Order: sequence, then C-alpha cells, then structure tokens
Amino acid sequence: MTYEPVIGLEVHLHLKTQTKAFCGCSTEFGQEPNSQVCPVCLGFPGSLPVLNKTALDYGLKVALALNCQIQEYTKFDRKNYFYPDLPKNYQISQYDLPLSKNGFLEIALDGGKLKRIGIRRVHLEEDAGKLIHQEDSSLIDFNRAGIPLLEIVSEPGLNSPGEAHEYLTTLKSIIEYLYVSDCDMEKGSLRCDANISLRKTGQQDLGTKAELKNMNSFKAVKEALTFEIERQAELLNQKKTVVQETRSWDVKNLETVSMRTKEEAQDYRYFPEPDLPPFILSPDKITEIKKTIPELPRDKMLRFVKDYGLSDYDAKILVATLKDANFSEECIRLYSKNDKKPIVNWLIGPILYEANSRNCNLSDLGVAVKDLIGLVDFVERQEISYLAAKSVLSEMINIKDSPANIIQKKNLAQISDIKSLELQVGEVLKENPKSIQDYKAGKGNAIMFLVGQIMKKTGGKANPKVVQEILKRRLSNA
Repeated sequence: MTYEPVIGLEVHLHLKTQTKAFCGCSTEFGQEPNSQVCPVCLGFPGSLPVLNKTALDYGLKVALALNCQIQEYTKFDRKNYFYPDLPKNYQISQYDLPLSKNGFLEIALDGGKLKRIGIRRVHLEEDAGKLIHQEDSSLIDFNRAGIPLLEIVSEPGLNSPGEAHEYLTTLKSIIEYLYVSDCDMEKGSLRCDANISLRKTGQQDLGTKAELKNMNSFKAVKEALTFEIERQAELLNQKKTVVQETRSWDVKNLETVSMRTKEEAQDYRYFPEPDLPPFILSPDKITEIKKTIPELPRDKMLRFVKDYGLSDYDAKILVATLKDANFSEECIRLYSKNDKKPIVNWLIGPILYEANSRNCNLSDLGVAVKDLIGLVDFVERQEISYLAAKSVLSEMINIKDSPANIIQKKNLAQISDIKSLELQVGEVLKENPKSIQDYKAGKGNAIMFLVGQIMKKTGGKANPKVVQEILKRRLSNA
C-alpha cells in the first residue's frame, strides 16, 4: 500500500521586543534565572496585563508579509492548562478571533516550480517559562514567561519532509528580512511543532495525525517527519490503529516517542481574557504597517536575476538572509565590469565556503567589499592564480589585511614573464619525454600533466594560460 504524507506546521516565534508581551520586564536572553520577572508575568493576584504595542505591530508585519487577512476586530483569550512552567495556570493567547488568517507562503520545489502553502492563522500569545531538569529534581526559570510569541499555523498542505524543510527555510528568511525576531533556534526564539498523518494515495480524507515536538533544528524536523512516516505506514500496513497523540523527537535514538494523547480545543477551556479589551485594527493602522515591510526574499531574488543577469540558483543563495543580500548586492553593484559572473562566482564559491566552514553569514566574515573586488580583479588580470587567491582570501579573513599586502608579503604574484616560463617549460619537457610522445599520439590530457609539473616547479605561481600557450607551440614544433 502506498501512502501520501499530509503535514502541517506550527511555528512559534519570539518577537524581538525589549519588554515582554503584557508587562515591562526585559526580554534579554541569558540573564540570571528568575531575574526578569514581576507580579504580572508571574500571575500574582490583582496584577493586570497591558499589551505591548511593538509586539502587536510586529505580529501585523509578519501577517501582512505572509499575505494574511488582518482581522478588523481581534481579542485575547485564556488557554487553561496546568504545567509547572506556566505560573498563571493559563496562557494569554488567541482562539476564535486571531490577529489574522487565510494567508499563504510560496515554496520552491525541485525544478524551480512554486507551490503555495496556506497559512491558516497568525496570532499573538505569551510564552511559558523554562524547566531545567536535573538528576533528581527540576528547576523553573520564569525569565521566558510572558515573552511575546507569534504562532504561525500552516494548512496541512505539505506532502514530504523536504517540502516541510523548504517551508521553514523560506519562512525563516522572510522573518529575518522583517527584523522582528533573531530566529535563533538554540535560544528557543524559533520553535516548530509538526502535525503529520498518512492517507492512501489518491484519497481526500485525512488520516489520524500525530503532533511532533522538541525539534531544535530544521534538520531535526526533517528527520522526525521521515521517521514518523515510516512508523505510521508500518502500523497501517499491519491493519493497526494510528493513535492521535503528541510525540517527542528523541535526537539521540533518532525516533519519536509517545508523550501524551493529543488535547483538543475543549480541553483548554478557552474563554475571553477579562483583563484585556478587544482591539480594533483600523485600515490606517494596516497601511502604516504595510509601509514598513521591505523588499522580501523572493522579490529580491527576481530583481537580482533581472538587474544583474544572475541565474535563479545563484540569486536564491545570495538572498537567503538580508545581511548577505545587502553585502552581495553591494559587491555586484560596485564590481566595475558589465559581466558580473566573476564576482558572483566568488560570492557563491570561496566566500560561501569560508562562511559555511566558520558557521556564519557571508557578511560576518569581515571582508570589506572593496577588498573582495580587489582580489577578484587580481585573478581576472591574471596577476595571481585562482588557487593562490583562495589562500589570500583566508588570510584576509584571519588577519584583516588587504589582498595587495598579503600577495606582496607571501610573494604570490603570478609569473607571466614568457622568458622565465620558457626556461621552466624547457626543463619539464626534458624531464618528461613520454608525455611529449603521448601528446603527439593524440592524448590531450598529456599537456595538462605537463602544466601541472610546471606549476609544481614554480610553487603554483606560473600563469597556466601562458604556460599552455608555450607548451602548445613547443610541442607542435618538437
């Protein structure tokens, strides 16, 4: 039996406000446990919440960027449940009248085709505290309690772990462009729960879903979904029942583990938050927020393709984060030649390699735009080899010096002097008579072997193009 996975994602996003959602406590990460709390976020009797205006603005900004319909009338609700890290024994959230609904996000599939994924709702709520488990006890840090949280709920429109990964990557990129969250999964600023069920291929009705939690990276989301597809398919093939439940991702054993049966909305006993009034969002307010939305990743990608002649693939890499997009665009714009391919090749080649090896963004390498352009110009003028230029780039990052200084200090200037290279070529030809015979016998790769020998002799500094021209002339006359 073949099955189709049906996946919906719930993304929980910390908003980058200076204070919490309903009180004036700081949201700064990494402070002493329970040092950023007050009667409001600890739920003391008689304390009253006041909505953070910036959190509301940020929520609207994300909702509009995700093509959502903004509700003219919205309210907050109490979501009741008991858990040690929830000081009030309820969470201020939104239920039947969320901030926004009916949006969409487009993701790129293999081959460049776009798929539209529905966004069911984007709403505001507050976060809970954090449990710190020890060997024989658990401690609670309430610093996180009350931090403004945006929940972005997709429709069940994703059909593979790969699509889920692309959705999350695309969503994270949009949010980073909006400057409303740092999206740092290690700090818990971005968390994701996944709902997954299987149905027979071609069937319309949804199967019984499981909710997956405790996934701390996009890679973990992909792995957990892959495991869960196999687990549910095996149950269905054995004519067993898939139980609706919440399951945790065990990163050590790479498997999902049952946590509890899945709660339904009625289990939370939602009712309107009596201490907060409903909010009316005027058209003027929506227009004001719309004006703050910058050019988003896909629009920027299409502009890079149109304005700079980049391929879709190259442009998508360069616009992944706003900082990288700005750095890349400045490099491309200031590169003096009409053909931008040389600078683009360096951005998606050696520069991207250096960034990945250091686990940072392109713009965080500390390479000045003028210095990168200068390095590319050295290569294009054939004053240094590509190989030597890559080592120069590493030095530029490590010691923060200009390419010209590094090339001079390391004596990396490429040898293009024909007289000097003639001597080297003559020596190599004497040492490799068999390669001469191979070349005359029609073996084209023999000349590349000889080029390699000359590069060795010159410590990689010989101009390979000039060397090839000399070799071809000498071999045709030999």
